[in-house]
Amino acid sequence: MPIIEPNKTKLLTMKNLLILGAGTSGTMMANHLRHKLYKDQWKITIVDQYKTHYYQPGFLFLPFDIYTEKQVKKVGKKFIPKDVVYIQKKIEQIFPEENKVQLEDETLYYDVLIVATGSKIAPEETSGLLGPLWKKDIFDFYTYEGALALRDKLRNWEGGKLVVHITEMPIKCPVAPLEFSFLADDYFRKKGIRDKVDITYVTPLSGAFTKPTCTTALNYLLKEKDIKIEIDFAIESVDNETKEIVDFADRRIPFDLLVTIPTNMGDEVIAKSGLGDDLNFIPTHHNTLQSLAHENIFVIGDATNVPASKAGSVAHFAAETLTDNILLYIDGYPLKKEFDGHANCFIETGNNKALLIDFNYDQEPVHGTFPFSKIGPLKLLKESIFNHWGKLAFRWIYWNMLLKGIAIPFVSRNMSFKGKVFDIKADNK
Repeated sequence: MPIIEPNKTKLLTMKNLLILGAGTSGTMMANHLRHKLYKDQWKITIVDQYKTHYYQPGFLFLPFDIYTEKQVKKVGKKFIPKDVVYIQKKIEQIFPEENKVQLEDETLYYDVLIVATGSKIAPEETSGLLGPLWKKDIFDFYTYEGALALRDKLRNWEGGKLVVHITEMPIKCPVAPLEFSFLADDYFRKKGIRDKVDITYVTPLSGAFTKPTCTTALNYLLKEKDIKIEIDFAIESVDNETKEIVDFADRRIPFDLLVTIPTNMGDEVIAKSGLGDDLNFIPTHHNTLQSLAHENIFVIGDATNVPASKAGSVAHFAAETLTDNILLYIDGYPLKKEFDGHANCFIETGNNKALLIDFNYDQEPVHGTFPFSKIGPLKLLKESIFNHWGKLAFRWIYWNMLLKGIAIPFVSRNMSFKGKVFDIKADNK
């Protein structure tokens, strides 16, 4: 009879929880679960091909020299718990029927899989976008490289027609294009050339934002800052010769400088694995964050198709519910249908001010105070310097609390109705 050494027995009985992606969501889940799962029962492994972890909300500030390069990037491994196995390799394919993931040179097996592969821009999806003007007169700021290239362009740009454009929804951080427009207005005013810059905000939506009540406040700011808006613009192509964006109705908008948010898509590994929709986002239960197709696969962050904002705050709230649900799944209990799509977003408006919006799947942004009723100190849907400080403070919170799975004090995972005013009428004009 063969003798099995105690440590080998342990290895044979250990179960595997595998996390794909070490961005915001994946890193949070590694920290949450390492404190919840017994180390002698569960091996946690996280895989990501990239060494650098980026503070992506900071990309908004790079073009305007508000943040430096060092403030938005760190070595990702330092945020992963020491007793979580960290593998820096490319993920080739997921085989859900076999409970395995193929990396570039090894195979990993799992009992529970968390997909946190995020999203990325796909400029190749729009004809002409990657033409001769790309990174010359056409830029993105949703990538680190794009934000830096745009920064270098703006430093020496002397004015003209600036077009800020959204290709299609959904996108990561839906308020960021508006923030860019407001910050651009402030930036050019401080440079003394605002009168030489014509700013147009172009969106496929029927208003400035996805939520009507929020659109009312944002439309006011656009008018106040003399920023034109073009709505219902479904882009067909970019004409590099005439320097125009063209929609399917042949509506043309000229530009001297185009700042665009290309189509956002899930990781290509999702397409390879047959797990995603047309945009490579994984069909996910909106309230439990469990894959609709495979019960031992859970999805979080930008990789999901849930109708919530693809933003860091949403991932933070989702991570708390997902942690509970994975523990329930492991123990054989029904999952909590709890996640409500809660989003809490600061909107920079320039001149050291910002708006704050708080909403979920069912409830639009409303007026009121946050996080406490009456005393705030933050006000919803109103500009204030306190909201601006909150936006800037989020970078510290991100690196020191959010990634480490530390709860943000006084902010609940689900939307609180305390201090909110719900009788605001929407205005889409």
